[in-house]
Amino acid sequence: MNPVMENIQQRRSVRLFELRPIAKNALERLLEAANQAPSGSNVQPWRFVVVESAEVRAKLATLALPLYQKWLASTPPEFRQRRALVDSKNTDPVYYSAPAIVFVIGKGGSGVLDCPMVCQNLMLAARSLEIGSCWVFIGSLVTANPEVKNLLQLAEGEKVYGPIVLGYPRDGFPEAPIKKAPLVNWL
Repeated sequence: MNPVMENIQQRRSVRLFELRPIAKNALERLLEAANQAPSGSNVQPWRFVVVESAEVRAKLATLALPLYQKWLASTPPEFRQRRALVDSKNTDPVYYSAPAIVFVIGKGGSGVLDCPMVCQNLMLAARSLEIGSCWVFIGSLVTANPEVKNLLQLAEGEKVYGPIVLGYPRDGFPEAPIKKAPLVNWL
């Protein structure tokens, strides 16, 4: 199989990580790959904040937990059941105690379309280096907190589009779930 197609099919969200840090040169390679994402008119409206400090990661997790709990309470029961299973395996249900978090930060306008492609590039590159990743939706909501805005040095008009947690999978990469067939209209 083509290695690009294989990498896409093998990429899975990882939520259990080893404690060992990711080498700086590996993180730099991931950021270089992420930075290759396409953008409208090649504006590239993004930047990165990489959090490796255990103290800062713990602070972010503490600030995010109440938002996570409030959000979770608003979800359907079957979703809460699935989350309970995931959460039972980890003391940090938001950032999963990952040794690195990459915040993909973008400006308004095309950022809402361009930055998710940056996130996907980052996660695919991570998989190719045997590094696990997971896009953390609730982690972006915490930026409503002024303390987090200050911590991430968010400028006016900037938004977090993707906190991506990174680390070496504690239990290997998860098996691929059965995917639905693509919904396609051929015209």
